[in-house]
Amino acid sequence: MTNLNDPHTPAGLPTDMELVMRVMPMPKDANGNGDIFGGWIMAQVDLAGCVLPLRIAKGRVATIAVNEFVFKNAVSIGDLLSFYARVERIGNTSITVHVAVYAERNPADPQIVKVTEATVTYVAIDLEGRPRAIPKPAH
Repeated sequence: MTNLNDPHTPAGLPTDMELVMRVMPMPKDANGNGDIFGGWIMAQVDLAGCVLPLRIAKGRVATIAVNEFVFKNAVSIGDLLSFYARVERIGNTSITVHVAVYAERNPADPQIVKVTEATVTYVAIDLEGRPRAIPKPAH
């Protein structure tokens, strides 16, 4: 089964979440063991996680909390990382998002591995950095 979001994406990637970012880690992102730094992955999750809140808030957002962050498998140089997001909750000024990260490995015989998942909360902010109300959707 292919992913409904993109018919060229291999099976095994989520169909109930939105693809918000893809990136391939490079040698500069690796530690002495040859694995990708966890901090680099966390930064990428933060970037990917803010995509949906930016759209919903119709403006600036800032990370206010990392509610959960789980590393499930190591990430290697050359893995194609796909970041999928789903809004979990919309409050008055904040939006909580679940982000799942999958690595596509070995393009000749593709393998899909879930490497990370996180729940991150963003707050909508005004130009002075103060929390602001999230616009209500038009009905």
